Amino acid sequence: MYQSDVTQFLNDLKARKPELERKQREGRAIFWDKQLDLDELERWQQARVPQQAYVYQNEPRK
Repeated sequence: MYQSDVTQFLNDLKARKPELERKQREGRAIFWDKQLDLDELERWQQARVPQQAYVYQNEPRK
């Protein structure tokens, strides 16, 4: 059965580092696999303070 160079590389990498897939899943869970609390998200959006046009300006211009 034909396997591309990329497929061969990935299969070889997974064979050499069997923990790789587990680490990928753990990394994905940190940022992507989340359950959203829609009430909390709505409260967070309502509590947002508008940002000034130029955030580094400390005093109003004269």
